[in-house]
Amino acid sequence: MRAGFQTTSGALDRESLPMRLYQKAKRFGVWDPYAIDLSRDRAEWLGLSDLEREVLLQLTSLFQAGEESVTLDLLPLLLVVAREGRLEEELFLTSFLWEEGKHMEFFRRVLDEVCADESDLSRFHTPSYRRLFYEELPATMRALVDDPSPAAQARAVVTYTMIVEGVLAETGYYSYFESLQQNDLLPGLRDGVGKLKQDESRHIAYGVYLLARLISEHDVWDVVESRMNELLPLAMGIIDESLGPYEELPFGLTKEQFVEYATAQFGKRHARLERARRQTLAEVAADESLDSDA
Repeated sequence: MRAGFQTTSGALDRESLPMRLYQKAKRFGVWDPYAIDLSRDRAEWLGLSDLEREVLLQLTSLFQAGEESVTLDLLPLLLVVAREGRLEEELFLTSFLWEEGKHMEFFRRVLDEVCADESDLSRFHTPSYRRLFYEELPATMRALVDDPSPAAQARAVVTYTMIVEGVLAETGYYSYFESLQQNDLLPGLRDGVGKLKQDESRHIAYGVYLLARLISEHDVWDVVESRMNELLPLAMGIIDESLGPYEELPFGLTKEQFVEYATAQFGKRHARLERARRQTLAEVAADESLDSDA
């Protein structure tokens, strides 16, 4: 039985980080994957070398599967937050899920209209990729349906935010975008990835905030650190297995570039979360550094 309604007996906390992110999502997240012009991209794609097309096809297909995975697996977290009555966080998570669906739609459109490849792209899913996206991510997220405990939430959000989004997706988008930008290639793809990067920055900011709140309120640091230590080598394994077989990458890309960026971003967020061990809930809520990714 419901005891009442927050928005009639109180108010929304408009200054909370989730509400600030929700306002940004309304301003910057409203874009249509089908409004992006891909006509020049198709023409340029046909002029690329076999190696250039293969590497771009691999990266795009990994993004595509990853976006589908996170779209399918986010809902249990939204359910947990709703059941806890965290209305501001639920509002943001509705935009979060909608945006993940749009990302999936955008990459499918690129594969259809630019790459025009009808083969089974799961051939690019390496053993480490399969373990993370076929097993670890769905298992930890779906566990929240029956176990919404702070520890279970921490394991799930580390997997989703710190590893899938904060290491793999962010690193991939950064390297992908910069290499195409420097070579003035595929402007429609660059436009879409630029919008995706903005969306993902909000997602990561919320995930880091949620982990900081859980650490401060429930002392789940050991769970967070253990899960990060478990999954970071797996994420690095994906980078190595995906890019290692190429003697030389096109567009000025290097495997080292991916590894260095991923390690730096992970280290920055690890330090933020470690700081939450010494913060009260009020201090976590007021910590503006948690919003710096958005």
